[in-house]
Amino acid sequence: MRRCLLCLLLAIAVLLALPASAGERTWVPIEKRLSAEQLRATGLDSLSAEQLALLNTLLSQDRAADLRAADVQRTQDEAGMRPKRTPAQTVVAVVPGSSRAWTQGQTLLLDNGQRWRVVDSGVNFPRPITDAKVTIAPGMLGAWYLRMDDGTPPIKVQRVD
Repeated sequence: MRRCLLCLLLAIAVLLALPASAGERTWVPIEKRLSAEQLRATGLDSLSAEQLALLNTLLSQDRAADLRAADVQRTQDEAGMRPKRTPAQTVVAVVPGSSRAWTQGQTLLLDNGQRWRVVDSGVNFPRPITDAKVTIAPGMLGAWYLRMDDGTPPIKVQRVD
C-alpha cells in the first residue's frame, strides 16, 4: 500500500511539472503518457484497473482545477488594464511665416496641418524668425515640448486637434 502511495505521489509530481500548455491539450491517461519501463519503474503497472482509473480521475480533476485557477488569474490580471498604446512619435515640422514671439495661449499652425498651443509663458525672439523649423517631442508625464535648432529654450505645448 505504501508503494502505491509513493507511485501516486510520483505520478502527480510528473504531471504538475508539465508545462502549462500541456494542460490545455486533451487529457491523456497516465498509462498512455509513460512507457512500459516507466510504468514498471514507478510501480503503476501493479495497480488494478480500478486504482488506475481513480488515479486518472484525480489527476484529471486536479489539472482541470489548475486550469480554471489560471483562467481566473489571467482574467483578474487583464481586468482594468488599458489597451497597449504605441509610443508617442516626435514631430518635425516648420512653423510657416514670420514672428517675433510665441506667447502663452497662442496656437501655432505647422506645415503638416497640426495645431499646437503654447502652454507656458512663451518666448520672445531677439530678431524675427521666418519659417522656423521645430521639433515637438514628448516629455515627462504626458507633456510635449517644442524645440528649435537655434538654442532657444524648449517651450511647453499642447496638441489642439
